[in-house]
Amino acid sequence: RGNSPPRFSLSRLYLNYITTETCHAFRFNNREEITGCFQQEPIKELKLYKIASELLQTERAYVTRLHLLDQVFCAKLTEEAGKGTFPVEVVKGIFSNVGSIYAFHSQFLLPDLETRMSQWDSTPRIGDILAQLAPFLRMYAEYVKNFDSAMDLLKQWMERSAQLNAIIQDIQSQEVCGNLTLQHHMLEPVQRVPRYEMLLKDYLKKLPEDDPDRSQAEKSLNIISMAATHSNTAIRKMENLKKLMEIYEMLGGEEDIVNPSNELIKEGQILKLAARNTSSMERYLFLFNNMLLYCVPKFSLVGQRFTVRTRVGVEGMKVLETSNDDYPHTFQVSGKERTLELQASSEQDKEDWIKVSVLLNCSKHFPYLCSCVFQKEELGKRAPRWIRDNEVTMCMKCKEPFNPLTRRRHHCRACGYVVCYKCSDYKASLRYDGNKLNKVCKDCYFILTGRVDAEEPVSGKKRGILEVTAQVSGNSFLCGFLQYSTDRTKPCQRVWCVIPQHDALVLYLYGAPQDVKAQCTIPLLGYQVEDVQRSVDHPPTSFRLRQSKSVHYFTADTEEVKLRWLRVICKAVIGEMPECQTPDVDDLANGCHEGVPDGT
Repeated sequence: RGNSPPRFSLSRLYLNYITTETCHAFRFNNREEITGCFQQEPIKELKLYKIASELLQTERAYVTRLHLLDQVFCAKLTEEAGKGTFPVEVVKGIFSNVGSIYAFHSQFLLPDLETRMSQWDSTPRIGDILAQLAPFLRMYAEYVKNFDSAMDLLKQWMERSAQLNAIIQDIQSQEVCGNLTLQHHMLEPVQRVPRYEMLLKDYLKKLPEDDPDRSQAEKSLNIISMAATHSNTAIRKMENLKKLMEIYEMLGGEEDIVNPSNELIKEGQILKLAARNTSSMERYLFLFNNMLLYCVPKFSLVGQRFTVRTRVGVEGMKVLETSNDDYPHTFQVSGKERTLELQASSEQDKEDWIKVSVLLNCSKHFPYLCSCVFQKEELGKRAPRWIRDNEVTMCMKCKEPFNPLTRRRHHCRACGYVVCYKCSDYKASLRYDGNKLNKVCKDCYFILTGRVDAEEPVSGKKRGILEVTAQVSGNSFLCGFLQYSTDRTKPCQRVWCVIPQHDALVLYLYGAPQDVKAQCTIPLLGYQVEDVQRSVDHPPTSFRLRQSKSVHYFTADTEEVKLRWLRVICKAVIGEMPECQTPDVDDLANGCHEGVPDGT
């Protein structure tokens, strides 16, 4: 009766009188089987009724929202616009054809659904109603198409017109609005068509294959699905704009954020490794389809939460996997505006950042262990990665050792090298920094300005035997940090040791991985390799090289690193060509790794 669910008590009443003989007569094994047969159809009908009832209830709530949009918001704003306060075209542009949508639902679809539900016992179906009225849902295409511009127009005129803003705020404060904004209510028509599609799909799942309503329900689903596709696209755009608005507020009104062409790809906390040393700082990244925002957190619970430090354009951005002895999960982002070395919270987080960056057509480079050497044509066009102060002990140009008083460290803004004050006493305009004058090294100055160095002949002077840059680590059989001493009574010095591929019988010792001149070399041919007797000064990871009166003591960080070095050195001392040692991940953290050819 009315909207109450159908009753099936009559069938259950007859089941009480079913006897064993009756079961056998109809070829049922027992009473339970015939009971299940009677109960199966009523359960399906009850589920169909619940779906139809949900459609009716949500339709009533939806018509109430449409009434609020058309008869309250739109009517009052149109009345005020008639007084000349603001143009009537603004109101029409905001609400589009919401009046036609309200008329259709309030005068046709809702009354038909209410009538059908009141007659459900005799006509248990909704497919025929939806098939008849579904074509009218195409009017939503105009509303959905206009939705983005309507949101922009509403935002613009709420800021421009105090009267329009006051009317909207007054209506929003009323109980009928449910503490929701006009923008939220305007999203309802966009979401309604996908809701029909979802309910109709559920209805078809419960509907028997031979039901007479099935063909009508399938026909209406096809029409509604086409309309839902447009609505789903608009919903995604709306969700994206909503997220952009949130980011806009978090960044304190940063320009060019709320733009329909911007799409947020990934965001999250990250650590930034300092350019001069290995200290880390907490930062936050917003990666969009066209730019990367590198932000500094602000200690504020409300309002602005981040300050944009740098914008890096996605076009031409390069992503490099890096290996850092002190910090795991590091990678480098190199853009025209700036180069950042970052540390993710985990290896998976690092891979996620690299993956999404590569999907945006950024260049991905394989792991590197030494500094990036800029190509001549890129110099000044892209921000370099600064070589850290602790990676060198001498000027990378004149090779003079640094000291804290008379020869301090400076960075070339073009190539990122660490140089002394004499070698950095030049300035050149750099394109990545808006053609501003920046401090550069001597070599970069002459390349960028096109001038010729009159003090140094073109042919250059012949290099000394120690003037082999530590960047040869990239073409080495083995390289890494070892503790070194020539006297057991004196403390050890931590040095960067390299056995290069072009000089496989010589061990080069550098003060730091990026030094351009070795402190000394040890020609390995003829040396004896010996274990050092365990003592307080020499742990079990120690070994020594002995030749006549010349003795060199070394200590590795781990036993595995020691064995790796011994395998290479034992072949070099007898004149055999060693093999490249392939390290584990843990060995990289201990400062020992295999050299890889340049550019790979």
